[in-house]
Amino acid sequence: MQRNHNLIDSEDIPTNLSANPEFQNVVRQAVSRRGFLRSGTGLTAAMFLGLGGGLAAGCATAGRAGGGSSLMGFQAIPASTADALQVAPGYSAHVLAPWGTPLIDGAPAFGGDGSEDAAAQALQVGDNHDGMHYFPINGQSNEGLLVVNHEYSTVDEKTGTYVWLFGTKGADVKARWGKDHVHKSMNAHGVSVIHIRKNAQGQWDIVPDSAYNRRITALSEMEMAGPAAGDVLLQTRGDPSGRRVQGTFNNCGSGFTPWGTYLTCEENFNNYFGTTGGADRRSAALRRYGISPKESLYQWEKHEARFDYVQEPNESNRFGWIVEIDPFDPSSVPKKRTALGRFKHENAAFTLTSDGRAVVYMGDDQANDYIYKFVSDGRYVQGGDNSGLLDQGRLYVARFDAGKTTGDFAGTGEWLLLDKQVNPRLQADRSFANQAAVLVHARMAADVLGATKMDRPEWVAVHPKTGEVYVTLTNNPGRTVADEANPRARNIYGQIVRWRETGHDAAATTFEWDIFVLAGNPNVYSDRSNPRSGTANVTADNAFNSPDGLAFDADGRLWIETDGGYSNQGEYAGQGNNMMLCADPATREIRRFLVGPRECEVTGITFTPDYRTMFINIQHPGEAGDSHWPSGGQGLPRSATVVITKDDGGVIGT
Repeated sequence: MQRNHNLIDSEDIPTNLSANPEFQNVVRQAVSRRGFLRSGTGLTAAMFLGLGGGLAAGCATAGRAGGGSSLMGFQAIPASTADALQVAPGYSAHVLAPWGTPLIDGAPAFGGDGSEDAAAQALQVGDNHDGMHYFPINGQSNEGLLVVNHEYSTVDEKTGTYVWLFGTKGADVKARWGKDHVHKSMNAHGVSVIHIRKNAQGQWDIVPDSAYNRRITALSEMEMAGPAAGDVLLQTRGDPSGRRVQGTFNNCGSGFTPWGTYLTCEENFNNYFGTTGGADRRSAALRRYGISPKESLYQWEKHEARFDYVQEPNESNRFGWIVEIDPFDPSSVPKKRTALGRFKHENAAFTLTSDGRAVVYMGDDQANDYIYKFVSDGRYVQGGDNSGLLDQGRLYVARFDAGKTTGDFAGTGEWLLLDKQVNPRLQADRSFANQAAVLVHARMAADVLGATKMDRPEWVAVHPKTGEVYVTLTNNPGRTVADEANPRARNIYGQIVRWRETGHDAAATTFEWDIFVLAGNPNVYSDRSNPRSGTANVTADNAFNSPDGLAFDADGRLWIETDGGYSNQGEYAGQGNNMMLCADPATREIRRFLVGPRECEVTGITFTPDYRTMFINIQHPGEAGDSHWPSGGQGLPRSATVVITKDDGGVIGT
């Protein structure tokens, strides 16, 4: 996430210079081996790449409102370029907790012009809402804790000017950039824990002065936990122990555990580190993780020396982790779980193995980076003490192959173990002194093992009934390689890949994979043999690009959120603003459920236990200056949570 669509995004610039295989080459091999159409609902490799006329054949009703799906009962809506949030007929949407909303006792009301200082921002809801989860109080669907990530504050990458955090005075602020400005930016990041409750009219309100309400920011105390805690790579002058760290930021997607904790994911942490020293003095590791050679995008290092990689070369090693938070204990210290590896985490999809061990699937959101899986050593105990379950286990990285498969799957794959004590290739590599080094430099360890380069792995979701795993590969516009099976050298539209673990067990070390949907634009590429038109389940009516957020509900509906090109011109013509779609995994039918306001990303998704309330987030509306959502008029655009309900009180999506 976190991108300005007028510029080249840092996620689109690969830092992976290894010779590891790229996913499109694996696809080519699968097509060469299995270049024939499959029956049933499965799509062949030839079909999902739009070869041989297959796109017109596989799913005759796919993408049509009222088609073959028994899961989706709502009417699809058209694309839109309006500066408004639009949802399917029979549904209502209400704004909750936009940026700047008072949260902690004593917080000032949002002034409307971004003039609040750092102290005020620390008491208000943060900026650019992203991943989130609803934690019910006593199992209720009318009262709970909504825990929301705040990924970043929008900065113009050409000028280094904050776009909205300081209102319309970003250029003036840059000219007199000071410590309070830095601290306001730091306090706009992180996490909000928000106690919410339905009122007598059935609307959701923030519970004022609740003891649960909490802000966790880039200045909050954290604890390093797990195998890397205390290692020399995590030690700094500010923390010689390597066990205490200040803050979390660039909190992208999220996850949750069955023991009631929240997992927030640190993604583009590299954008916060640079140097005022001038010359490029980066190590190989700093380069691999994309640390700026000079000034950082957010310019924190100018007034917080720990963000200057020359002065504190290990500080950046303390970010890029998954952080576990107990939302029900406001006094608890968040813990960075180092056993899950350090990279640009998008989200954390939790499931259990057949024998009850914890599994977390994760994507590294950078062009040509990898997909990971953590499997705990210990077993989950319902009602027991699971507080250390994510501190010991095995971390794997995925390699996708074009091996022999059965049924509807195009290829096979293997989970490669990132363990210095067990893996001979890591034992032989002297650049990893111990397992802590493997975890801190997980990308580089994955390079050594030959993991498969992917097109920016983002959110991962596990089907609640089949256990199949889906991942959004949002795009890779910088790709230059093309072949007969994947002629989309510039993959600007993205795709969703799925896999099935061997034996239907999340602990398995092998799997089968296929592509669920190849996004495209038949509004522009009407020839359905052109792979840029997408797979058969993409039509002119539901065309989308850059799938990002991803989640299943309890019935198995797959909810897809987008964060891509919204110009509605050229290759994006007819696609309008970013949106949320819903898919039936069995029929592959896809319908558009919601369209966001201008220049936004639709992200973050969670439900109440009865699935009659959906919460989503609208991030960075007006990132290029053309939105005044949600207030309208000439008001500042503000990221916000949106509450969606069905007008008849029914389950969302039916």
